[in-house]
Amino acid sequence: MTVVLVSGALAGLLSFLIAHFTVVPLIETAESYETAAAQAMPGMSHEDKGWQPADGTERTLYTALSAMLSGIGFAAVLFGAASLGGRPIDARRGALWGLAGFLCFALAPALGLPPAPPGAAVADLYARQVWWVGTVAATAAGLWLVIGRERRWSLRIGGLALLLAPHLIGAPSSTEPNLVPDELMRQFAIASVETSGLFWLVLGTLGGLLYGRVVSPPTRL
Repeated sequence: MTVVLVSGALAGLLSFLIAHFTVVPLIETAESYETAAAQAMPGMSHEDKGWQPADGTERTLYTALSAMLSGIGFAAVLFGAASLGGRPIDARRGALWGLAGFLCFALAPALGLPPAPPGAAVADLYARQVWWVGTVAATAAGLWLVIGRERRWSLRIGGLALLLAPHLIGAPSSTEPNLVPDELMRQFAIASVETSGLFWLVLGTLGGLLYGRVVSPPTRL
């Protein structure tokens, strides 16, 4: 719990700080396009998003808190899985686990469903959730089969098939027009994936360093 809380909170806070100067300005620009489109088309229907924090300090604080809580949640998943491996975890091994987390939770899903700013046309929420969860699960299982020790070639081939399956099936898409320029969407997707990569690297490295100090290496029976 110490490893999860400390590494997750710090990695989440760092990702918030990076995103505040790279991703948030792109979100604000996209929101300006969305507002302009709404003003140009008064009859346009909008989904009720419920309560939202006010712009400024309140929104910033809630975003920081959300990033830290998300970091703690991902840390619990990452180091819970790493502890099942039965090997001592240090900074190097933690960084490798962080890389695996980035591949499973960020890069692989982003290949089919790139992070999208406000105003971008997106597919049905339920369809996106199903594809995202399936992609994460297939990528995790595929990596485990491909890079695991003493795997037969048949298992490695099966793992490769799992890695490719979600992208061969294809992610859900929308036919609605985008309210933001394509270049802004590209910049947002790249900045989001890069921020996520730094988050997972810091989470794995810092958590591995703490794990080696506060958790006794498991004893094999």
